[in-house]
Amino acid sequence: MTPLNSAEAWARLAELKGWTLAADGKAIEKLFCFDDFSQAFAFMTRAAVAAEELDHHPDWSNAYNRVDVRLCTHSADLGRGGLTDLDFALAKAMDALM
Repeated sequence: MTPLNSAEAWARLAELKGWTLAADGKAIEKLFCFDDFSQAFAFMTRAAVAAEELDHHPDWSNAYNRVDVRLCTHSADLGRGGLTDLDFALAKAMDALM
């Protein structure tokens, strides 16, 4: 899978709210905050269904009411990783769950 070039990635990022480009330029990141652990875990459960439907899975972590998400396509650019349409599709799906 071919990664998006820098201009394409920035243009797609502008369509999202609260997502930032990772320092390495190969991923987008967002911190989702909730009232409590139960809400954070419920979000992760719904997001997991969206990820399965796209066959694209996030790198994420949960600490109490926070879910830190990093999206990149590990198989892009001959396994070196990068941003693809899948990352932005999953980001939009995750945002729609809020």
